[in-house]
Amino acid sequence: MSQKPLRIGFIGAGANTRLRHIPGFRALPGVELAAVANRSRESSRRAAKEFGIARAAADWREIIDAPDIDAVCIGTWPWLHAEASIAALRAGKHVLTEARMARNADEAVAMLGALQEAGRKQPGIVAQIVPAPLTLAFDATIRRLLDSGVIGALREITITQTGVAQADASAPLTWRQDVERSGHNIMTLGIHYEALLRWLDDDAEVVAADGAVFTAERPGEDGRPRRVQIPESLTVLARFPRTGARLVIHLSGVETTLPRNEIRLNGSAGGLRLDLDNEILRHKPLQGTSQQVVIPDADRGEWRVEADFVASIREGAPVRLTDFATGLRYMRFTDAVWEAWRAGKR
Repeated sequence: MSQKPLRIGFIGAGANTRLRHIPGFRALPGVELAAVANRSRESSRRAAKEFGIARAAADWREIIDAPDIDAVCIGTWPWLHAEASIAALRAGKHVLTEARMARNADEAVAMLGALQEAGRKQPGIVAQIVPAPLTLAFDATIRRLLDSGVIGALREITITQTGVAQADASAPLTWRQDVERSGHNIMTLGIHYEALLRWLDDDAEVVAADGAVFTAERPGEDGRPRRVQIPESLTVLARFPRTGARLVIHLSGVETTLPRNEIRLNGSAGGLRLDLDNEILRHKPLQGTSQQVVIPDADRGEWRVEADFVASIREGAPVRLTDFATGLRYMRFTDAVWEAWRAGKR
C-alpha cells in the first residue's frame, strides 16, 4: 500500500529554512510542501513560487488552522518559537522548530508542557528542535573517548568562540542582538552547551558570568536607534557537580584580531582539542605528542534533521537531536547565565 503523504507547513522562510529544511523535506519520498507563511503575504508568495510550495499564507496562524497540514516547520527567530509550537501542538500537528528552543526557560517549560498535554490526547505526536550542528561529526567519538577514560578524570572544559561580527559600532541591530526577538540567548552560548549535554551526563551549575555591551544603541530596521541589551562579549564560569570539572566559556563578537573557535577538554591523563573552524579533533596524552583523531565512518554524525523528524512521525523513532526536554536543559543554563550576568550573583 502507498504511504499517506506527510504535508508540511512552513512558518518562516529564513536562511536556514531555505538552505536546509525545504530541500531536506523535498528530498524525502511522500512529503508534500503544503504551505508557507513568511513575514508578509508578498514574501510568502515569493517563497512559495521560488521553492514550489503549494500555497502562500498571509499569516502563520493559517498554517496552524489548516486541516490539510500534518506538521509544521518553524523557521522564525526565537520570539515566535513558543507561541507557534504550543498552538501547533494544541492543533494536533507535529512540530519541528528552529533552535534556540525559545527566548527563555519559562517559554521552554510551557512548550514541554504543551507537548506532554498533546501526547496524552494524541499518542505519537512529535516535537523536535533543530540540533546544534557544530559538533555533529564528532559527538559519538568524543563521547566514546571520554567514556573510555583515555584522558583520565575530566578536570576542565574551555570553550572559546570569537569573531568580529559586532565590532563595528555603526552596524545595524541584528535579531541576535535584539532581546525581544532573541530573549536570553547570547551569541552561541546555547549551541555550545547543547553539545556538552551530548558528551556528559551532567548539568552545569553557573558560578559567575560577566558580559559587556560596547555599543549601547544601534539602528533598527526602521533606522531609529534601538537599545542593545544582549552582551557582545561574555565570559562564564561554571562547574559540573558530578565530576567536579570546571567550565570556562568565552564568547566575543568584538574580536578584531584572528578569530578563535575551539573546545578543549582537559583530564588527568591527557586532553582533547576540537578545532571547529578546521573540523579537526586532536588527542594529547599527558606524556606524548598531539595526534589527530581519525573519526570512524560509523561514528561520524551528519545533518539528518528533516529525515529524523519524518522517521519519528512515521516509524515512532525517538527524538534524539533534539527533544524538548534537552532544549529545556540548555534554556535553563542560558537563563542562569543571564541572571548571573544581570544580577551579579551565582
